[in-house]
Amino acid sequence: MRAAVFVKDNEPLVIENVDPAEPGPRDVVIELGASGICHTDLSVQSGRMSHLLAGSSILGHEGAGAVLEVGKEVSYVKVGDRVVSSVRPACGHCENCLMGKTHLCIALWPMLKKRRGSRPNGSDYYAMSGLGTFSQVMTCDEASVVPVQSDLPFEQLALIGCGLTTGAGSVLFTADVEAGASVVIVGCGGVGQAAIQAAVIAGATPIIAIDPMASKREVALKLGATHAIDPAQGDIGEQVREITRGRGAEYAFDVVGGPEVVAQTYKTIGAGGMLVLVGYGPMDAELRLPAFDLQSQEKCVKGCVAGSARIRRDFQRFVDLIESGRIDTASMVSRTISLDQVNQALEELHTGDAIRSVITT
Repeated sequence: MRAAVFVKDNEPLVIENVDPAEPGPRDVVIELGASGICHTDLSVQSGRMSHLLAGSSILGHEGAGAVLEVGKEVSYVKVGDRVVSSVRPACGHCENCLMGKTHLCIALWPMLKKRRGSRPNGSDYYAMSGLGTFSQVMTCDEASVVPVQSDLPFEQLALIGCGLTTGAGSVLFTADVEAGASVVIVGCGGVGQAAIQAAVIAGATPIIAIDPMASKREVALKLGATHAIDPAQGDIGEQVREITRGRGAEYAFDVVGGPEVVAQTYKTIGAGGMLVLVGYGPMDAELRLPAFDLQSQEKCVKGCVAGSARIRRDFQRFVDLIESGRIDTASMVSRTISLDQVNQALEELHTGDAIRSVITT
């Protein structure tokens, strides 16, 4: 099968015909219909997060398709099911899963080290997040996929696997934003646009979108943001306070990552406010925040992994929200591309033009 393989830091992915290994007893084989291209894929390709890979690996972690084959111990999905892959598995029996924290499932780590087949030169290949959606066919553990009842196109379903769930979940689950609360979203790519729509569902107001790209600010307003700020027009903390009558936001979501952006986003929250870290910065980055202000104003800084979602519960919920028109995934897909265009799409993430490029087959 054809796949896009990461071989070396900061070099283009190699499009080649690989030879998949035989599926194991808990594995499912999926014919992929679509795969979203996420900033995390770029972070791996550029070397910022490549140490998480076991070696040469098929990248991609946000996909949707149909089940072709199941292992003898698989009980959760069956041949013919339409499924969405999840950036985080949910094994259902580790300690974190049993505590309801399935987004922190420990089964992910051994999945990263599982050999998935051979490359043309005879060397082994692995799969990003235990998935590898930049391919025609994907073999993964059944814990990493969720069957959904929907006729939505695969390019929209794929977004649920990471971007939509991470963004919307950060608002609905990680922060549990209440009706009437003021919300700031910094970074209006696919994850940020999902967060904006979730803030609308939660009943937040105002919803303030911040991004340097005018096109992304325009989409944010279309999807429910009440205000859009260009950070080039002045200190974003001051601009947010003008909108919130001097108080600052009750919730702010940094979808970009990196110490400088986190520090700027922190300035947008008021007393008692919560800053949620959604975007990944460099692995060795450290944050500097004003300790006295953090303590004396009773502010909170909280991490977010995969939107704190329970995928077996929430993926179908997101499907239902899309089908009812309350979440607009069509507007989040900037364009569809072929597998051969994957390197161009990764390069375009540097410019910030696209909200989400999606590989379709």
